[in-house]
This record gives sequence, C-alpha cells and structure tokens, in this order.
Amino acid sequence: MQLYLASRSPRRVELLAQMGLTCQTCPADIDEAVKLNEPPVVYVKRVAHEKALAAVAQNLTVFNRHIAEQTSAILLAADTTVAVNGEILGKPVDEADAITMLKKLSGQTHEVHTAVAGILISAQGIGEAIQLLSTTTVAMRKLTQADIAQYIASGEHKDKAGSYGIQGLAATYISHINGSYSGVMGLPVYETAEMLRGFGLAI
Repeated sequence: MQLYLASRSPRRVELLAQMGLTCQTCPADIDEAVKLNEPPVVYVKRVAHEKALAAVAQNLTVFNRHIAEQTSAILLAADTTVAVNGEILGKPVDEADAITMLKKLSGQTHEVHTAVAGILISAQGIGEAIQLLSTTTVAMRKLTQADIAQYIASGEHKDKAGSYGIQGLAATYISHINGSYSGVMGLPVYETAEMLRGFGLAI
C-alpha cells in the first residue's frame, strides 16, 4: 500500500520512518491564512483538511491510476499550530517576527495543536477525509534576551510554527509537556499509526 504525504516537512518524513514507513511526498499549495476570529483548533483542522483535498486535486492522475490498477494508497496531510492565550502563532516571516513570538511564549504555558487528515484511495475510489487532532500543552521557562538572541542565531526558528522546534536547542527551554512529543514535532506518531491501521495498513 503506497503512502503519500502532503507535506514538505522533513520532520514528518522522519517520524513516518520512525514508524517503519516510507512515503512519497506530494506537497499541497494552499492559502494558510487565519480567518477572522478563527479558533486555533478550528484553524488547524481546516488547514489539514484543505491540504489533503488540494493534494488529491493536484495529483489526481496519480490517484486515478491506483483506482484503475485496483491498488490501494493512503494520503496523509498535517498541520501544526502553536497557540498562546488563544492567539495563533504561525511560522515567522522574519527574525523580528520570531523574536516577538518567542517573547510571547517566554514564561508561559502554550498549546501545540497538530491535525492530521487521511484519505484512502482504493478500487472503490477516493474516500472521504478522516481527521484526528493531537493537542499538547508545553511549559516554557522565562527566556532572557541572550536566550532569544542565541536561538535566533541558531536558525532553528525558521519555518516552524511558534518560531521554535522542540527537537533542537529549544528543548533546553521546555520544563515539561503534557501530551504527544511527536505531535509537537509535527506528526503525532501513536494517533497517526492508529489511523493508518484503520485504513488497513499493517504497522
């Protein structure tokens, strides 16, 4: 059963590999702007769902071939967002934006929401998207100006929701989490494995 990942994230590819799975990436280009007054959970689930639908539409020839050949495939799409006091912190547009985000997270407990959307492609056609949501609370110690400067200099803030990655230097700032560590990285391994088993993939 072929597995497709609608993402450019090397971390998600690595997490699937940790599960013993290989995948073919087929990134989906969508507008990820937050809608007016959109709650973080609603936002992250919507974006994951839209990524999945866009990936199907942008790779319809590939998926129709699976249907014609009566072979099965699974498409996964995911989105991760950081929220502090109800405010969504996306990927930073520049260093100044990243510094602002890190100051907001400093000394606070925030939530990391990761939504995963899965679609089964089989001889019966393209199925409906099934979704799951993983929410983890993360406590970050108070950051000094030197901490923030060091982190920005490391470059780890780039292309990461909330301007940090828990698997890197930022781990030294995290006092504890409640939830899924892999979910904070971008793909909750346990929940995703359960979804894939439900699609008939042996893991």
